[in-house]
Amino acid sequence: MKIAKNTVVTVHYKLSDAQGNLIEESQDPMVYLHGGYENTLPKIEEALDGKDAGFETTIQVEPEDAFGEYDPDLIKIEPRNRLPEPIEVGMQFEGTPDSTGGAEDSLIFTVTDIADDKVVLDGNHPLAGMALRFTLNVAEVRAASDEEISHGHVHGPHGHHDEIEGDEDDHFRSHPLH
Repeated sequence: MKIAKNTVVTVHYKLSDAQGNLIEESQDPMVYLHGGYENTLPKIEEALDGKDAGFETTIQVEPEDAFGEYDPDLIKIEPRNRLPEPIEVGMQFEGTPDSTGGAEDSLIFTVTDIADDKVVLDGNHPLAGMALRFTLNVAEVRAASDEEISHGHVHGPHGHHDEIEGDEDDHFRSHPLH
């Protein structure tokens, strides 16, 4: 079966920076619903469209087509007492860029520094501003179920993820590391 709209694609990947330094190698394959459901980067879908299981390729994706350019305006300094304890560098929280933002403006902030009673939070994706190389190896292609198509994502192993739950009024909600 060829990769096309409404197929479920299982792909192993290696993610490197533009210089070839390995960032991540999949332990479990990525499984996504193909066809513009925003379950993976559009450039990955474009590279795999029309291909079969067994297809391998390496693509380079520029920042604007990956995780965006680095935005210094997404750095926040917050009073330590606004965040849960214990707090440490690398922890992540869901929050809004400013206190007036709604849930649709929610970002994941990573603690990058702690000094006395202040905490530095970075709302940029950790890979923002980087050109990335993806080595992709298609393991399997299957037709999506009607339920997967109606929900816009894959169900089953490696495909269905739980939503973050929490109080919508919280400025910051704890977020697990990925």
